Amino acid sequence: MTIDVVILAAGKGTRMRSDLPKVLHPIGGVPMLGRVIEAAQQLGDVKITVVIGHGAELVRERFASSDVQFVEQTEQLGTGHAVAQAIPNFRAGATVLVLYGDVPLVKTGTLQSLLSASDKGPALLSVEMANPAGYGRIVRDETGRVLAIVEEKDADADTLAIREVNTGILAAPGDLLANWLPELSNDNAQGEYYLTDVIERSVSEEIGVTGVLAGDPLEVAGVNSRAQQAQMERALQDSRALALMNAGVTLLDPNRIDIRGTLECDTDVAIDINCVFEGEVKLGAGVQVGPNCMLKNCVLAAGTVVEANSIIEDAVVGEACTVGPFARLRPGTELANGAKIGNFVETKKAKIGLGSKVNHLSYIGDAEVGEGVNIGAGTITCNYDGVNKSKTIIGDGAFIGSNSSLVAPVAIGTGATIGAGSTITREVSADELAVARGKQRNISGWQRPIKKS
Repeated sequence: MTIDVVILAAGKGTRMRSDLPKVLHPIGGVPMLGRVIEAAQQLGDVKITVVIGHGAELVRERFASSDVQFVEQTEQLGTGHAVAQAIPNFRAGATVLVLYGDVPLVKTGTLQSLLSASDKGPALLSVEMANPAGYGRIVRDETGRVLAIVEEKDADADTLAIREVNTGILAAPGDLLANWLPELSNDNAQGEYYLTDVIERSVSEEIGVTGVLAGDPLEVAGVNSRAQQAQMERALQDSRALALMNAGVTLLDPNRIDIRGTLECDTDVAIDINCVFEGEVKLGAGVQVGPNCMLKNCVLAAGTVVEANSIIEDAVVGEACTVGPFARLRPGTELANGAKIGNFVETKKAKIGLGSKVNHLSYIGDAEVGEGVNIGAGTITCNYDGVNKSKTIIGDGAFIGSNSSLVAPVAIGTGATIGAGSTITREVSADELAVARGKQRNISGWQRPIKKS
């Protein structure tokens, strides 16, 4: 089947009260339109046309690298008019699938079912709602074929009792839509051209209309306000939390986790409350993540423990490491197996060797730290001179005393010791002791200054 997808994304979203086009607001860290595009692309070899209007340039810019085409609806004249803008992009013999850029949770499997039902005529996606108030009802004949979409204001008592409603998502042969859309009428209170009118046209020409029922109302729900955006966000997070737990992950509170990308977990992973995962995150077997942590684009190997309130970004962490609490691993950090990064320690473009420890209140940047190194509290690598970044190299087994400043570029040899409070500006050879601090003077009988009256 040749599939041409049309995604309607021209609306302003007035109720969002934002300068950002509605379809660019995120759900799970991804713009709503991006989620719809991704669902469509998973259908296979598809051609996607996005109909844009409000904030058109921002939408083009955001999805410039996506394999989609754009057409602009300069006047907002209804859904039928919007789809008609894409007619020049319809391919011969294609089935056209109409989606909405503000319906972010639609599933590819549901769309596949809809497409399968549209080989001879239109197929529309419907959903059953406990409270269908405000929605157009789906009226079917005794065989299950769709006869009409009846708006609530036009419905009688029997029709109002119907709980199956229209979602607006539609699949139909492209040649039919190309013929029907230019002939739609705007003779209605809003003066707009409605896509749903093609259902009436199809029935009048005795071309059967199939209704495909979606399994979950949230899957086909649109976002028109901040409250609805929050509802969709929570629905997505709940589904992801359930999937993790079904895969064996321990979540101390599944209502307090946010995955804004992909999270891949091995066996026996445990995640405490209020953790945020962005980009691509991989957690090895037995990894434990404490409360209030943020992990972004990182890999943590088996047995690693991340203590509370830590941030790990664009980093690779080996097996059985300890990070935190209150630690920050910045981009380019690599921890070898058994390394320890303690409280209020920050690393950046630092390689920390096997079993090495940076336990307290330190900054290690642009550094290569060997195996079995101990770096004392308050140590910093002075890696930036205001223009250039320089590297610090620390050999295996070195001991760096507390409150030391290592002024890069500098090398500390294997087994060397740096006395506490030193400022090191030149190389320290293997097994040497370096002490670089002012000589202590003790003055007897020192009289403290007295405040003048």
